[in-house]
Amino acid sequence: MPLADMRDMLHHAYHNGYAVGSFELVSLDFLEAIIAAAERCRSPVILGLAESHFESYDFTLMMAAVERAARNCTVPVAIHLEHGASYTSAVRAINLGCNSVMVDASHEAFPVNVAQTRRVVDMAHACGVTVEGELGYVAGGEGENAAKHPGEVIYTSVEEAKAYVDRTGVDCLAVSIGTVHGRLRGRAKLDVERLKRINEALGLPLVLHGGSGLTEEQYHKLILHGIAKINCYTGLSDVAAKYIRTSAQTHAGGYLETMQGIRHVLQDHVERSMRLWGSAGRAAEVLMQCQPWLPVEHVIMYNAEGAADTQLEAIMARGREVLSTIPGVRRVFTGWAVAEQAQYRCCWLVEFAHAKVIESYRHHPDHVTFANQFFRPIAQDRISIDFVAVNRAPMQRAYSNTDAIASPVFSQ
Repeated sequence: MPLADMRDMLHHAYHNGYAVGSFELVSLDFLEAIIAAAERCRSPVILGLAESHFESYDFTLMMAAVERAARNCTVPVAIHLEHGASYTSAVRAINLGCNSVMVDASHEAFPVNVAQTRRVVDMAHACGVTVEGELGYVAGGEGENAAKHPGEVIYTSVEEAKAYVDRTGVDCLAVSIGTVHGRLRGRAKLDVERLKRINEALGLPLVLHGGSGLTEEQYHKLILHGIAKINCYTGLSDVAAKYIRTSAQTHAGGYLETMQGIRHVLQDHVERSMRLWGSAGRAAEVLMQCQPWLPVEHVIMYNAEGAADTQLEAIMARGREVLSTIPGVRRVFTGWAVAEQAQYRCCWLVEFAHAKVIESYRHHPDHVTFANQFFRPIAQDRISIDFVAVNRAPMQRAYSNTDAIASPVFSQ
């Protein structure tokens, strides 16, 4: 199954009384355990990558593994940037493969939060990407993740929540109702009545940050009043750390022996969460109602009149540099025809994250400037077509079977 649209996924959960887990991963052990749990439970799942954890792994390398794992799944998967630090972070995440983003401006004053979030929404929606906003502030409690969220809890205001959603256009909203990032000190005191009023005012999927450590009764009440996405990291981190400490004390071996079995304890924790939150067994329903998340290949074949090879190579290099930074552009490939007598001598292959990028890319000022000043003057003889994959092999990209969407981006 290709990646699924997270907007569709969360709306299915919201309207059917369950929540999808966004499990934050920090290693391949986490990734493989989360995927295995989702497959075993037949559950939709969100793979969360928090920018606050990027100091612990290479985001670019991790995204390659995450996207491959997601596309090999038989259950619906979304890839989500958690707590992005900036607009630039959101663009980078989309261009690396995230199909949902959150840029956290909840620590800012309300007008600043609205302005920063709105800018991300405009960009991300032009790429077909779901956006999560946050209003109120979920502070840290205890443990590894708490220090990354300093300060006091600020509860989400019902009135501000309505204004925030109206002004930003976010697809889902993270609310502060008494949970904390990290470990809880005792039993959480949740403001369920506040959540109920927010849900009645907004009528869109709500998100729970600091989702580890609540009771079964508390989870059920939160889901009943609109929580459709629950973030989980501390619970996973703690069971992994406990296993490693115990294993190190009982085994005299090296790294591999110490770590053997860690995926199983992580998988068990994820499976329990999926069953507790009601997403287990929902994969088939979600697959029927979610739009698949498929990339688009923008193909240009052309002949360059009166341009030397060195000039063409310089233009190609500039294009790769400029166009690859446009939101929604996954990669830019330039090449020469292998056959000397080919009808077209040169090509561009630009991969878009989603079909919506066709339009936003066409009008992006960086693309327009490059095309008008450098490309079009030398490439009068050209054709341009966009292709969306209709079949992707599990372990490789399959572009041989495609549906064509005419889009002469460079032809005017």
